[in-house]
Amino acid sequence: MKQFMDKDFLLSTDMAKTLYHDYASKVPVLDYHCHINPQEIAENRKFENITQVWLGGDHYKWRQMRSNGVEEKYITGDASDREKFQKWAETMPKLIGNPLYHWSHLELKTYFGYEGYLNGDTAEEVWNLCNEKLQQDSMTVRNIIKQSNVTLICTTDDPIDSLEWHKKIKEDDTFDVQVLPAWRPDKAMNIEKPDFAAYMGKLSAASGIEVKDLASLKEALKNRMDFFAASGCSVSDHGLEYVMYFPADDAEVDAILKKALAGEALTKEEQAKYKTAFMLFVARQYNRLNWVMQLHYGCKRDNNAYKFQQLGPDTGFDCINDYTPCAQLADFLNALSSTNEIPKTIIYSLNPNDNASIGTIIGCFQGPGVAGRIQQGSAWWFNDHKTGMTDQMTSLANLGCLGNFIGMLTDSRSFLSYTRHDYFRRIMCELIGGWVDNGEYPADMKSLKEIVEGISYYNAVRYFGFNL
Repeated sequence: MKQFMDKDFLLSTDMAKTLYHDYASKVPVLDYHCHINPQEIAENRKFENITQVWLGGDHYKWRQMRSNGVEEKYITGDASDREKFQKWAETMPKLIGNPLYHWSHLELKTYFGYEGYLNGDTAEEVWNLCNEKLQQDSMTVRNIIKQSNVTLICTTDDPIDSLEWHKKIKEDDTFDVQVLPAWRPDKAMNIEKPDFAAYMGKLSAASGIEVKDLASLKEALKNRMDFFAASGCSVSDHGLEYVMYFPADDAEVDAILKKALAGEALTKEEQAKYKTAFMLFVARQYNRLNWVMQLHYGCKRDNNAYKFQQLGPDTGFDCINDYTPCAQLADFLNALSSTNEIPKTIIYSLNPNDNASIGTIIGCFQGPGVAGRIQQGSAWWFNDHKTGMTDQMTSLANLGCLGNFIGMLTDSRSFLSYTRHDYFRRIMCELIGGWVDNGEYPADMKSLKEIVEGISYYNAVRYFGFNL
């Protein structure tokens, strides 16, 4: 029996161990998509206790605490931080097979030197150990990033954001990790939302261009994209229900937008036509700016109306959406291809049943001169566990070019989540090592080193064009 989470955690063969210890573990971390707050980096925040680090905003953990019967008071309510931590500790032993069990213990071991197991009985010991360590200067936000061997971070930012915190970080020569903004224009696309017209007013103020029709919206968006580009942005991201393709001419889309700005209700068809036009426009601008476009889709959000009314969005009530018409994704990319304006694109579906479809679609639109121009993104959200990552990489290998894969991202709000890169790298090395041991790939260590280090770090550096 192997020891729990020893140095060969998740590695079962000599080849897998060699690939991980000699190659994957030695390269830095590039976190090209996350949701951490740049203000906390600029101000070099120091957390008061482990609950603030672990449970503040982490709906992954909130879901499992609810599954364990924990009252909402101890999850998002007014219980003390110590009480909330106790309830999480008591939930932990039930999470056998869940990545949260692995992630939590990897974080405890990596950042706090804790070698035991977190449960209700050890909660006090772990609470005291972590909180004592968090008061040390080595555990400020910036030092956590540095000791995690992170070279670059892309945050997630609204088009109206001033990017003031990114500017302050860039001007501070005491911190050499790049923190770049990433463009997330969901609020400008979600025409069906009740606050859409109000948001257009904010976009008008930020751009200095009054949004009153389709032409002025395009100019306002271009203005903000150029502002983001001047601040180092080269990555966009979209949270979509699915990638839709309902084309309409500009005159029809203009009329739809004017109805929304006037507060009039829109049909589902009108919403789809506006969103299609919006996505085609911004994608062409990304191509102009040489930005990477990320498409996250396949999520049905804000289920459980009772809880949503109490707690709002992003509180742990989302699920996989099985309505992800991949033919429309292909049509969307084909519309961009017709004018040779497809930007570098990363496609993530929350539904693992879409793996094979994505693998075949990306092969239709690869371009000369860019290795892996169209990417299938890493296993996302409900899939970033051992099985999900293995299935995603296996499907990509079967149908595409795994050696050009740009690998893992945290997609997290926590500064301790960089251990997810280690988790991913171990799973990757176990997968590739198994193929070598089974005679499905030669023990060509030069090629294996390039593949493993590339997927872990260097492919993403080249793909995004970051200056590192």
